[in-house]
Amino acid sequence: MTVAGLAVLAVAGCTAAPDPGAVERAATAGPRPTTTYPFTLDNCGTRVTYEAAPKRVVTLNQTAAEILIHLGVGDRIAGSGYEIEKTPDAIAEQYEKIPLLSAHGQEIKHEKLLEAQPDFVYGSFASMFTAEQSGDRKQLHDLGVPTYLTEFDCSSHESVAGANFDMMYDEYRRLGRIMGVPAAGEKLAAEQRAVVDGALKAVRKRDTPLKVMWFYSTYEGTPWAAGPGGLPQHISDIVGVENIFADAKTKWAEVSWDEVAARDPDVIILADLTRGEPDDTAKEKIDLLKKDPLTNKLAAVKGDRFISLPGAHMDPAYGSASVVPALVDRLNEFN
Repeated sequence: MTVAGLAVLAVAGCTAAPDPGAVERAATAGPRPTTTYPFTLDNCGTRVTYEAAPKRVVTLNQTAAEILIHLGVGDRIAGSGYEIEKTPDAIAEQYEKIPLLSAHGQEIKHEKLLEAQPDFVYGSFASMFTAEQSGDRKQLHDLGVPTYLTEFDCSSHESVAGANFDMMYDEYRRLGRIMGVPAAGEKLAAEQRAVVDGALKAVRKRDTPLKVMWFYSTYEGTPWAAGPGGLPQHISDIVGVENIFADAKTKWAEVSWDEVAARDPDVIILADLTRGEPDDTAKEKIDLLKKDPLTNKLAAVKGDRFISLPGAHMDPAYGSASVVPALVDRLNEFN
């Protein structure tokens, strides 16, 4: 807050009757914070310099585009890719104006990315910043195109020590500074923190934590579940449940149905995905669990103890904070 803003609050605090408009006026008093360019930061072990506020951004995935829209700079997105779900109604009109540079559920290829003539590339997955996909970061930097990769995925699928919501809020702030709208980054971080903090007040205290499985998807019949070092593990910790695969080697781990049965979760959290892959939707996952002769004997399956959450929000995304109140509400329904 500016000195002028603090002065307004101080005066307001001395009056007998608080002025409800004082905080709003204080927030807009004085000059708005700006980014001084060139702006340099360290991102996933790479030092990146942004010479000016980007005007032609390519986002490598849908959720990255949605974050920039919520920062108020969606009109600067020259192209996006890896669209995997229906866009939320609140931002659908803005999102639909963005040119798609890849087919549904597919990554942007390097040549297509270059056709969009970007001056900044932002992505949420290290696997997309490769020579086989959109181009590796050094390759893009050598072309004069700065990048940003979420700190949650500096190395594809690897667990990230200390992964938590603070990292996500920092990403909003960093993107706000990169785009020249630092106040918008701070505002978005504060809004999302309030969503999480509000939800945690409603957490039901239990003597014995519920055991949960974060069931993401299957590949060739093998289940994949959340392990440590990602948002699902962090969310498990803060809402007081036990992730049955907290001892896995990666944040998204290939497990087995035998392991699932042996660990016997009390609740199964389902990623509801719409990519079109086998067993992607929550309904398909439930059908699979109820038909399989091993899993249909699990207490969670027999008791319909399922919680469906948007799969895209299990990775860092604008909607990730909303996972917490939705999860807390459903967990509180179980004995």
